[in-house]
Amino acid sequence: MRKVENQNKEFKQVWNENCLKTICAFANTSGGKLYIGIDDAGKPVGVKDAARYLDDIPNKTKDILGITPEVTVNRKAGEDIIEVSVAPSSAPISYHGRFYTRSGSSSIEIKGHELVELLMQKSGRSWDGFIEKSATLKDIDTAAINKFRKLAAKKIPLIAGEKSVQAILQKLNLLERGKLRRAALLLFGKNPKKFHITAYIKIGKFVSATDLISTDDIEGNLFDQVDKAIEMLRVKYLLSNITYEGIYRKDNMEYPEEALREAIINAVIHRNYMGAHTQLRIDPDSLNLWNEGGLPPGIGVADLKIWHLSRPRNELLADVFFKAGMIEAWGRGTIKIVDECKKAGLPEPEFREEFGGLSVFFRKATLGESGVKVGRRLGERVGERVGDKVGDKVGDKVGDKISANQQKIIEQIKKEPSISARELSRLIGISQRKIEVNIAKLKVMGILEHIGSARKGEWKING
Repeated sequence: MRKVENQNKEFKQVWNENCLKTICAFANTSGGKLYIGIDDAGKPVGVKDAARYLDDIPNKTKDILGITPEVTVNRKAGEDIIEVSVAPSSAPISYHGRFYTRSGSSSIEIKGHELVELLMQKSGRSWDGFIEKSATLKDIDTAAINKFRKLAAKKIPLIAGEKSVQAILQKLNLLERGKLRRAALLLFGKNPKKFHITAYIKIGKFVSATDLISTDDIEGNLFDQVDKAIEMLRVKYLLSNITYEGIYRKDNMEYPEEALREAIINAVIHRNYMGAHTQLRIDPDSLNLWNEGGLPPGIGVADLKIWHLSRPRNELLADVFFKAGMIEAWGRGTIKIVDECKKAGLPEPEFREEFGGLSVFFRKATLGESGVKVGRRLGERVGERVGDKVGDKVGDKVGDKISANQQKIIEQIKKEPSISARELSRLIGISQRKIEVNIAKLKVMGILEHIGSARKGEWKING
């Protein structure tokens, strides 16, 4: 079986200076083993005078990198192979002033934001825990603090009676030696962008891959950003399906509000604030929320749909949102997003690591999924009268018979019950006459009915 290199394993035929770069990268990541005397295909070729490496390698790595790996000689296929075992370092390791980490089977130099993140990680502090030197208590919004006090009353009852802003910030670990930490400005600042220019959410609506028709920037403290983003989606960007539970009206957005709220909260808590702003893109059949910063080590995209450890990038932001009762502490946020979409009859959202960050990709149900669903609902109504078995068969049959254009009409009416035939013609791209013919067929099938006058009435979807 062919041996392959990976994040924690690398082969070299001979010892050379590049081996030090690999050892540096292992130490800065999760450790690893360097094998000398094995070619790129994983075939042992051996080294001569192997014993001398037992002293040479530890001495060289200590002099240049400041660490001492374990070095052993092993016999494989009749050849002497040097095995260099490198433990992860608690301090950042540099090689001739440059820092390297492992990415797959490669050792790559890191600079800029990635280097800052490595240095913070090795220091044991998250980005949001560092002091914002130019900030003072005058930059804190008292109204935001008061709002938090009410939200946190259940989890920390004593905070409800606390009147001092400084005392509240101290209890939340948002002060260090009397100075505000970065998290304090993001959570309760009057103008977080004053200190961190990318601390906002941009919403954009597209009608095609490149045609943008509307955009808004959501600013303010992080609690406000979450609330404002949801409200903006509700009133401007996403259509709502109006239903009634008894006498109470209920507006259901195209995507479940709880799933969207959870995704936005995750984005503002876990994003990298040294990178680009959070972006929420709405397309005709999908919604994509992207934030800078990938997943933490040891957690993959597939893990997000099952229970996983909670490892927030910004510890203080996560802690304050938890105390406000807006998140759980057990890594269930992404599971909730999936569950809410399922309950709404939508496909499972897709999580992607892309463009240096994490995306949550929501989709609407496809025409086929929606058509069968409408048909089955109608079949269930028939089934109430003539038997469940017959009802199911009728429902499936009706669902299959709904044409693509008829399904598009149903989808548009769901969004806007008072829509006109002319507007349907424009949106769907067929003549007004064909719209009217298809509506007539849907009425005969019992799926559509018109309530009220011709000018001011509304369409109702049965089932």
